[in-house]
Amino acid sequence: MGDRKQAGDEEFRAFVAGRWPRLMRTAFLLTGEQHAAEDLVQSTLEKAYVAWRRVGSADDPEAYVRRVMINTHARRHRRKLREFLAPRDDSGIAREVPDSGDHISRAEDRGLLLQALAQLPPRQRQAVVLRYWEDLTETQAAEAMGCSVGAVKSNTAKGIAKLRAIPELADTVMYGGRK
Repeated sequence: MGDRKQAGDEEFRAFVAGRWPRLMRTAFLLTGEQHAAEDLVQSTLEKAYVAWRRVGSADDPEAYVRRVMINTHARRHRRKLREFLAPRDDSGIAREVPDSGDHISRAEDRGLLLQALAQLPPRQRQAVVLRYWEDLTETQAAEAMGCSVGAVKSNTAKGIAKLRAIPELADTVMYGGRK
């Protein structure tokens, strides 16, 4: 029994070590604050550790943990879902080693982009973060958000439309191949 627990602990440690930067990035984009993101990841990983036998044996443990993160975030902010604040600083993301395919990490004015993202309603923000930062399919995003694929499509489209309407972003970010 002790060997099984020790193997599970090692598997969990390896999972955390491999996923930490991505979990922190997602949490930061959801919360808009470095300390809130750290708290969210910590709470998420606590829940994942307690249920690691179930999580580790899931088809996609990362998707399972992502769903836990989104549910944890939604519960924490259920009363204040419309009160997302603009990120105070993006130092947490700056320390992260960006994925080579993460075009957002190369944006000239990351702060402006993060502030614009923070202005989106919560569900639109979640959909945009999951679809474009996490590069999830609509089905994966729907599973993570606990909603239908249609709701993901709708929230993503509305969120992108709102981002496109911000004049300051027009000079910084390319949309659909156009500047």
